[in-house]
Amino acid sequence: MSEVSVRWAELRPDPFRERLAACPIVYLPLGLCEPHGHVAALGLDLLKADYYCEEAARRFGGIVAPSQGYHIHECGFHAPWLEEVVGEENPFMAALPPEMMAHLFLYQLRAFANTGFKAVVAVSGHSGGSQEDLRRVAASFSAKTGLPVVVKSDPEWVEGQYVGDHAGRYELSQLMAIRPDLVDLKLLNRQYEPGSGGRLALGDDAGEATAELGRAINEAIVTSIGRTVAELRETVRDRPPAALLTYQDVEEIWSTVLATGAGWISGSPKPGQPAVTAASRWKPYERLS
Repeated sequence: MSEVSVRWAELRPDPFRERLAACPIVYLPLGLCEPHGHVAALGLDLLKADYYCEEAARRFGGIVAPSQGYHIHECGFHAPWLEEVVGEENPFMAALPPEMMAHLFLYQLRAFANTGFKAVVAVSGHSGGSQEDLRRVAASFSAKTGLPVVVKSDPEWVEGQYVGDHAGRYELSQLMAIRPDLVDLKLLNRQYEPGSGGRLALGDDAGEATAELGRAINEAIVTSIGRTVAELRETVRDRPPAALLTYQDVEEIWSTVLATGAGWISGSPKPGQPAVTAASRWKPYERLS
């Protein structure tokens, strides 16, 4: 007999209820498609988040929500970086503006609360700082509903143990351990071939990536998630489910989100970042109002 899935989309009602009753925690994998050099799959960020959430659910309980394969990118502090590492090439990117992503995330949290989950663990395979905008939404949602929401990018789960990167030794190792068929280091020099698209955001130390390192990083991340899940289970054990939330309720929370700051962290460059070249494809997204 095959093992029962831990994924919301693959569960029938009865096993869903059983898993929900045993551990009312939902995991949300967050990521997107973007270039990771010629050597790795575009969806690396989402693939690793998927893996961490599924492993955590299998080991510690809970249910994995449908994956969110679009994320904040191309704008604000992303824009100067993209001009440097991708240039004017097609980035094959599944990007959303911060406000749209944040509003969507708020409605995802509503779906989780109305389903009966008592805590949310959002794991983002896309890092760099955009997760701060999602934490802003999470804080307002938790303040209104009492539902704990944890949002962390994968390097944040292992802060002090490993340092994250983009398409370098750290990140490529992660995917080599999860999906070795989606990494080909023999293509490291493809960036120098005419018409290839160039660097496509490949990290300088990509050639040092190994599956062994990836397994160590991945295990540390899942273990860290497990510690948080244990704390959440204890916190919410006797808490009744939140009251059903309407669209109007969510829009009221959204109003408080918009009132908590002048703009989105990922909508502006970071201090000291160079200006994007006027003719660049990234210039229109450098500063969002």
